[in-house]
Amino acid sequence: MAAKNPKLFVLDTNVILHDSSCLHQFQENDIVIPICVLEELDKFKKGNESLNFHARHFLKEMDKISGDNAFNGGVPIGKNQGRLSIRLDQKFHPDLRSHFEESKVDHKILNTAYCLAKEQRSRDVVLVTKDVNLRMKAKAVHLIAEDYRTDHVTDISKIYKGYRFEENVSRELITRLCREPNGVPTKNFRSRSKFLPNEFVVARNKDVSALGFFDPADLMVHHITKVHASGIKPRNVEQMFALHALLNEDIRLVTVSGKAGTGKTLLALAAALERRDNYKQIFLSRPIVALSNKDLGYLPGDMHEKVNPYMQPLYDNLGVIQDRLIDNPERKGKKFQKFLDDEKLVISPLAYIRGRSLVDTYFIVDEAQNLTPHEVKTIITRAGENTKMVFTGDIFQIDHPYLDIYSNGLSYLIDKMQGQRLYTHIFLEKGERSELAELASDRL
Repeated sequence: MAAKNPKLFVLDTNVILHDSSCLHQFQENDIVIPICVLEELDKFKKGNESLNFHARHFLKEMDKISGDNAFNGGVPIGKNQGRLSIRLDQKFHPDLRSHFEESKVDHKILNTAYCLAKEQRSRDVVLVTKDVNLRMKAKAVHLIAEDYRTDHVTDISKIYKGYRFEENVSRELITRLCREPNGVPTKNFRSRSKFLPNEFVVARNKDVSALGFFDPADLMVHHITKVHASGIKPRNVEQMFALHALLNEDIRLVTVSGKAGTGKTLLALAAALERRDNYKQIFLSRPIVALSNKDLGYLPGDMHEKVNPYMQPLYDNLGVIQDRLIDNPERKGKKFQKFLDDEKLVISPLAYIRGRSLVDTYFIVDEAQNLTPHEVKTIITRAGENTKMVFTGDIFQIDHPYLDIYSNGLSYLIDKMQGQRLYTHIFLEKGERSELAELASDRL
């Protein structure tokens, strides 16, 4: 039986700006870059945003692959990989001319893929784009179109929660777990699956229960009790688990996910302030999802005026902690303002921290679901000595136009890091902001 011809993938600009290493993700299949995509990338070359770095990296990678060769006929991408070529703009195919505006870049890319499909009848031509609307247009003209799935989480329903419930645990074991300082071996539990490092457990038997934590250092389940941080008290079991992980110095990477009002950011900030003596700096940040791919330079005002509306939720959480810690109205705000003035506590968008060295830092990234997997990797690989990194967010509430619950950086991080000794994750399920907020989150 003859081997099937390799596919021909036509890449949209948004795929490249999502993952600049995408050229090496298509195995033995060939890749075509429409010339209009290169023209779009040229507009993104300058700047310090993530999109700018992706554009520059991709263009350098193309130059490295081509070397001194022309793209005529395509150049080999690498061992056991296909060939890379550039396709110049051409006249619109008669099938498309009366239906699409020819000046739009999306339609030029669509036309390139469509013309190739008509030429390459012996193999599949696939348009790869993260733009749902463009995929629908392609399918309307019977062209194969796919999302870029290399960094997708395959089954979001099975995503790791960070804790498990052990039912019908004997009262003797629950008592032993609470009293034994050296912990209890996992073999005493009836778990169908192996305990993961830093995984939490709720051991229950009718009206009695105990909370445990599997420590990878001694492979034992240890009892945990309710702890406070910076005046903030956990209100449910999941918040207890989260605060325990956020305060644990042996865990260097923590993710906390959950819907709005579950306390993700508040708990992370409270834990950081509780542990402030262990770090030189607390850095609190969040990505800014730019409108129509325009960076902050398009907004009026100086840097602080541009970003303050985006950072305000972080200041709000800081205000809650101040109210809990300081009873004297005249002192409220002064203590943490000094931290801000001395840059012991820094609140800044992620776009302004590139190039910084993250050493001896408690680093919190809020709204991490609006990051790409590549951006998450870039941030974590910058962690130096004595740095703890915390990512919080809601994977079901995404503002980024080209990310979803399967492809965002937070989902990817949870899926890939589970089971690692330095990592733990907690999913916060119950909203604690208010009864009204919880009702709206569940019903609307």
